Amino acid sequence: MNQSDKAGDLLQQIPVTPGKGLPPVHLWNPPFCGDIDMRIARDGSWFYMGTPIGRKPMVRLFSTILRRDGDDYFLVTPVEKVGIRVDDVPFVAVEVEVEGAGEAQRLRFRTNVEDEVVAGSEHPLRVVLDAQTGEPAPYVHVRTNLEALIHRNVFYQLVELLVPRQIDGQLWLGLWSGGEFFPVAPQPE
Repeated sequence: MNQSDKAGDLLQQIPVTPGKGLPPVHLWNPPFCGDIDMRIARDGSWFYMGTPIGRKPMVRLFSTILRRDGDDYFLVTPVEKVGIRVDDVPFVAVEVEVEGAGEAQRLRFRTNVEDEVVAGSEHPLRVVLDAQTGEPAPYVHVRTNLEALIHRNVFYQLVELLVPRQIDGQLWLGLWSGGEFFPVAPQPE
């Protein structure tokens, strides 16, 4: 089968899941069938054979069968597992809704593929500082081993919500959500 037929073949193998749940890709262990020319850019855009996949429903469908094993990403169906490239992480958090305030605050994120998660113990936030520029790259856990990069505009909204908290004798700025405090950066002096 040639590369151009591979994506369509994968779509046909995705079982219909009742309700709104995601397919149980964590339970499927089909044989590895090689890599396909599919890539997810850092901005959340999906490409197949170098061409953007412009149909949001198709991207959403592919996103439901995405799995990360170690550092590698795969599209998994009950029949086969194929490798794809991911530039950073597969999703982008494009919207945040703030519910409540203080320690009772809840941050509800929506991704570019319509997943919604509330940051908390099951969906932690983390911030990685670029070693050269010091620029923060914030992430939120979406589902098993898969994260979303928090879009810059959304991160600016979060910066407005930063509060100080003492952690191990050091003052940190961070965010409350779902009863958890997520440190973002040390408090500037």
